[in-house]
Amino acid sequence: MYYRRHMNRFTARIYDRMFRKSEEAGLTAIRRDALADARGEVLEIGAGTGLNLRAYPRQGITRIVATEPNPAMSRQLEQKVGDAPAPVEIVSASAERLPFPDATFDTVVGTLVLCEPKDPARVVEEVARVLKPGGRYLFLEHVRSDEPKLARRQDRYAPLWRTVSGGCNCNRSTLATIEASGLDVERASMGRFPKSPTITRPLLRGAAVRGDYL
Repeated sequence: MYYRRHMNRFTARIYDRMFRKSEEAGLTAIRRDALADARGEVLEIGAGTGLNLRAYPRQGITRIVATEPNPAMSRQLEQKVGDAPAPVEIVSASAERLPFPDATFDTVVGTLVLCEPKDPARVVEEVARVLKPGGRYLFLEHVRSDEPKLARRQDRYAPLWRTVSGGCNCNRSTLATIEASGLDVERASMGRFPKSPTITRPLLRGAAVRGDYL
């Protein structure tokens, strides 16, 4: 537990620097594209240090609620709220237990989030619960590769990667998890995480919609 807390504080301190080359090489543009359909009342799960705030569309959003359970990350997030196109409320909460009523948000955003929780299926169930009928879940996640050779490499190095990264899983089949939640996947495409280690390079981007039946 002490090691995990220490890693979380250390990761928060260097997070933006770790991502700088990736952002400059195209990740910022990928974020903007992934978030382009965000509208209305928006919930961002696992908001981290706030790198998404500048990527939201400048119109159509009335409020952003950003959840982040890591206090060290939240402190940096607070410093970036001016980058957002709408008022931002920061809430300390795990994505596996969202403290919001059913059908609260028009949009839920999650980027580079589902690699870490112990129960990613539970996270997506919570996303579906707090979305209004017709609301969208916009996701951007590094995932297990569709290429067998790379997928085997990801599986081989996954335990080591979890240790050195503070809990990140490089080999999760995230699209299957989203599809199993009952959300309707509207679109999904695979790309490449720029300037990242090979085992975290496969990048899934897409949107899923909550139907009236949930």
